[in-house]
Amino acid sequence: MSFSLAHWCVLIASLLPVVCAGIAKSGSFGKPASAGGYDNRDPRAWLGRQSDWRARANAAQANSFEALPFFIGAIVLALQLGADPARVDLLSAVFVVLRIAYIGLYVGGFATLRTLVWTSALGVNIAILFAGWR
Repeated sequence: MSFSLAHWCVLIASLLPVVCAGIAKSGSFGKPASAGGYDNRDPRAWLGRQSDWRARANAAQANSFEALPFFIGAIVLALQLGADPARVDLLSAVFVVLRIAYIGLYVGGFATLRTLVWTSALGVNIAILFAGWR
């Protein structure tokens, strides 16, 4: 059996927190930690001291990790319950696109639109979960 689009979406969604971390740290490599550069010896404390878009990218990272269990569980349960795989694939792709948009809006500081996209992604996740309900 090969990976379906939904399986690939799980991989992509699982990598989004890493992308967010990279965004938060971007432009800070090569500078000494004493000059505000990224401190790999204490990365969480360094991220905790950041502000503006770096802090928002770090928050998007945390939220991306938080969204993963429900997304993965919804896919597993939907497929286990016999949901149409094409429907799960489509909904999974929509979820990932919404999450990518969410990250961009979060980092960009568009709070209201970000919340609308987050809510839409949650709704899609719920739709995935119930795709196998009969």
